[in-house]
Amino acid sequence: MNKITTVIPTFNNLPYLKLVIKSVRQNAYYNDMPIVVFAENCTDGTDEWLNENSDELNIEFYIEKNEIQRGIGGGIDFCVSKVKTEFVNILHSDFWIAPNQDIELLKLYDGLDKDERLIASSFRVQPNIFPNDPPYRPGTVFYPVDDFGAFHHDFKQNIFDEWSNEFSKDNNINIRKAGGAGYFCRVEDHIRMGGNDPIFEPMYWEDMDLFIRMQLEGYKFIMTSKSVIWHFASRTSRFPDDNLKSRPKHLEEWELRSTNRFIEKWGRLPDEDGDSFVKPINSNSVNTKLRWPFDE
Repeated sequence: MNKITTVIPTFNNLPYLKLVIKSVRQNAYYNDMPIVVFAENCTDGTDEWLNENSDELNIEFYIEKNEIQRGIGGGIDFCVSKVKTEFVNILHSDFWIAPNQDIELLKLYDGLDKDERLIASSFRVQPNIFPNDPPYRPGTVFYPVDDFGAFHHDFKQNIFDEWSNEFSKDNNINIRKAGGAGYFCRVEDHIRMGGNDPIFEPMYWEDMDLFIRMQLEGYKFIMTSKSVIWHFASRTSRFPDDNLKSRPKHLEEWELRSTNRFIEKWGRLPDEDGDSFVKPINSNSVNTKLRWPFDE
């Protein structure tokens, strides 16, 4: 019986959506696990591809056309509302999971009591394509573009999978911080928190906001090097058309709006300090638990 469901929200990212689904079916320990995809306002052939391939790939998918987009956070929540397993593996549509990404996260829950609340995530490996990114970020490994490729058409899947196997063998690093790539949790814990705050729709800062609220509710976080994901680096949020030199204006506007709302809510942007994820200013005046939008 499957313990895990993978959920993937997507918006006009078809070449990368195909890759992340392929990686789950090829590399997951539970490679027959349910996959739920939420496709919103897609105009790039995603809807047609899902209709044509969902039976063969065993994908449960939902297509919506919304004037006001649910976005990444709302799409994740919608998918989670459909999950029937105990655990959910939340991925973005610009990921490729390495072999056994799912089981290594599930192992972290072995021996935990039901009232011990844990959020697990994978180490993120990504091409070093942004010159202003910090040289080191906990849970992220930067690699030259030529090593594994930076795009869907030149990604060296087999080479990356071989490298990730060696990396996981040679490293046993557990970082007690939120972050990494995607996240993995009990479905009941995501619902208990009310999911993502809709003020950040369609995207940007929704994950940080959720992690802060979880931290304030006593959740623990682990990023483990035994579980690895290749991240194509912001193909949804920065450069959806693979043009790394320019960025669509609407994405800049969405990011500015969500950034301002995050500061208004928490008092400042997050800063990393040791094992603490963030130290918000306004935490006493914020509702950490939201109403789950799919309650009947």
